[in-house]
Formats: sequence, C-alpha cells, structure tokens
Amino acid sequence: MVVKAQVQVGGRGKAGGIKLAATADEVREHAGNILGMDIKGHVVERVWIEQASDIAEEYYASFTLDRSAKQHLGMLSAQGGVEIEAVADADPDAIAKVWVNPVDGLTTEVARRWVEAAKLNPAATEGAVDILVKLYRAYVEGDADLVEINPLILTPEGRVHALDAKVTLDGSSVFRHPEYATYDETQERDEREAAAHARGLQYVGLDGSVGIIANGAGLAMSTVDIVSQVGGRPSNFLDIGGGANADVMSGALEVINNDPEVRAIFINIFGGITKGEEVANGIVAALGRVEISSPIVVRLDGTNAEQGRAILADNASVVTEPTMVQAARSAVELANR
Repeated sequence: MVVKAQVQVGGRGKAGGIKLAATADEVREHAGNILGMDIKGHVVERVWIEQASDIAEEYYASFTLDRSAKQHLGMLSAQGGVEIEAVADADPDAIAKVWVNPVDGLTTEVARRWVEAAKLNPAATEGAVDILVKLYRAYVEGDADLVEINPLILTPEGRVHALDAKVTLDGSSVFRHPEYATYDETQERDEREAAAHARGLQYVGLDGSVGIIANGAGLAMSTVDIVSQVGGRPSNFLDIGGGANADVMSGALEVINNDPEVRAIFINIFGGITKGEEVANGIVAALGRVEISSPIVVRLDGTNAEQGRAILADNASVVTEPTMVQAARSAVELANR
C-alpha cells in the first residue's frame, strides 16, 4: 500500500509525505507520522491510502494555455516522476510539445504522433494516446488553466494510467460551473486568505510587514517585487481588480488591517478605466468605515490622478508619493519604525 499526505502542494514525496507500506501495521505507523506534518506551510490533516502500483516507466503529461501562440499547449515527456522544471533545465529536448488549435481540438492521429515524438515506450503508445485525448477533453470542458499528470505510468503488464495529477481551474469560468463550489471547499486558506476570498478579493498571504493593495495582478506582483527591492518585506499580494470603490477598498483595508504583522500599508493604483478621483474618494470613504492601525502610503497615477491626489492631500492619515519607487521606500521606512 501507499500512504499519501493530502495537501495541495508539490514536493510531498521529498518532504516525507508519501510512504510505501507492506503491512497494516506499517500503514498505521506511516499515517501516524504523516498526519500533523508541515509540508511547505501546509499541515497534513488527512491521508490517502491505496494499493501501490507496479511501475515499469514514469512519464509526464500536461495541457495549459500558450498565450503568445493563442493556442493550447501540450507537453509530454518520457522523464516523469520529477519536477518538469528540472527536466526542462537539464534536457529541454526531453519534452515533446504540441500546439492545439481550439477549433480543431486534439485528434487521435495528432496524439499518436506526439507520443512518438516524446519517445515513449511503444508498449505505452495506445494507452497514452487514449489518456491524452481524454485529458485534453477534461482540460477544455472543465475550463482549466492547467491539467497535469505526473507521473503517468506504464505498468509491467503494459497498462497506462495516471498515478498523480494537478488541476488548476479558471476562476473566470465559475458562472459555467456550479460544481466548482465543491472543489472550492477543499482549498486550504489561512485566516487572512479566507477573509479575502469571502470578499471576492484576489489575495495571497506572505510573511512581511508591508501590506499591499493594487489594481491588477501584474501591478500587484510588481509592487511585491519593488517593496522587496527597496529592502522591505511584503505581507501579502492583494489585487482589487478594476474596481476601487469604497466597498472594495474597505474590504481590502479590513483584510490587511487584521494581519497583526502589518506595520504599513502601500496602496498602488494606476488608473485606466478607473478614474483617479473615484479611487481617492473610495479610499477616503473606506477610512471612514475601517479603523486603521497602520500608516498608509498611496501612489496614484493614470487617469485623473491629479484630482485624486488633491482629494487625498486633505487627509492627514494618508501619505501620497508621486512614483512607485518613492512610495515603496516610504512604506518600508514607516514599517521599519
């Protein structure tokens, strides 16, 4: 039998979260040792126990979106069972790629040529082709960002099947998939992430002292980077999207304010469709609703930014800075005090 830690993170085997057992006593021993383990910040609260598989060979298979090509990208390798990034670095030619036009889909013929290009064992060809066609269908019909099987195995008897898998769903397709709610309940979130999720905010908790609010995932990631570059430690990634009204800003500030490690808050907004004065009014209204215990630094740029800065200039609890770098430095300085 095999005992597997049930946490949504990779590297379980390396961390000791997957163990083989030959007897019932060994199953109990391994389960007892694995339960309660901390694997990359995830505490194991349950284990999966199943019959171990005899493995002749291990492969890797996945589908994701190639945005630059505007097509689906399939990756297949005869080197499975390890991190695909390591394979790509050590031997890029070991990964066979196929680009699938969404209109045409993945045909059996294309899948067979793909398997041959990946140099899988000929004994695995038919089984691999069958699974790859089904995997593509699951990827498309499930509105997934990523479907990955690692390892896809060939047994000594010549059977091909999935031993472990990862699926990332596209949150923008929730309206087409009421069944996503069932999957969402299995997500492991800390207290901060759960509060943000309840408010519809895109939030990832980190371990620093500078709280971050930005509009747009790219800007939020850049803000996390620049806080680090000027010597600070971000406490979170928080994307409020295109809306920066009072309700959204209040929810964002409340989530960050409830983090006891936060010493300063950096609000970084670039107005496109969102107008600067609307953002500023949203911040002012939010401050009237939420009692903030940390100083706030705002960088506001883009459409009607000057009007927005003028509104914020009258608020003593807000420090405004003209550039992203200056605002990051101010926030880090305030946090370090």
